[in-house]
Amino acid sequence: MNALLITATDTESGKTLLTTALAAYWQKYCSARSLGIMKPIQSGVGDREWYQQLFTLEQSAEEITPLYFKAPLAPPIAAAQENRRVNLAVVWQAFTALCQRRDFVLVEALGGLGSPVTDELTVADLAGDWRLPTVLVVPVRLGAIAQAVANVALARQARVNLVGIVLNCVQPRTDEEIANWTPADLIQSLTNTPVLGCLPYLENPAELDKLAQVASNLDLECLLPFAKV
Repeated sequence: MNALLITATDTESGKTLLTTALAAYWQKYCSARSLGIMKPIQSGVGDREWYQQLFTLEQSAEEITPLYFKAPLAPPIAAAQENRRVNLAVVWQAFTALCQRRDFVLVEALGGLGSPVTDELTVADLAGDWRLPTVLVVPVRLGAIAQAVANVALARQARVNLVGIVLNCVQPRTDEEIANWTPADLIQSLTNTPVLGCLPYLENPAELDKLAQVASNLDLECLLPFAKV
């Protein structure tokens, strides 16, 4: 499938940063091919507006986010407050249509891998059912090893095609903290999943040239097709 799902262990873990970095790299080095970005379900103002601000996507708001709810809550709760339901058929139709029009599509999931999409399904269930190649973002902090192990186990249970893990410094971290809190070799050994790199803390996450540079330090062969590596 010509798409990559970016998910994480939890909210505020770095999904948007990784998606933005990969899009910035694509824009700089793979511009001969077309890219789409999708946030399939969004609750409250946030990622859709961010991507519209940074990139010229030639996508309508509905093409970026097929399902939008006003309250910044889990989708089934936000939908219930509006007397609506989470209609995944609408999301699937928009996603497949975008994949047909673009060479590659970056899909930023909501919340974490275990976050509810409907009353019955989580992000992991959706990734498995839709057979989406998926990358897991793990924030660099104490407890990250356990989070990585638990989320990879959830991914396997849901039959997710997990291509790898990307570490992310949500706050400034020293090399020693990164090595002690998220040792790549140990995480790979415990999860049998490759660690594809580590995103540093960025004071200005809107600086596209810096983001493209940061993305170039990741294992792009696993993350982006057509990438110059």
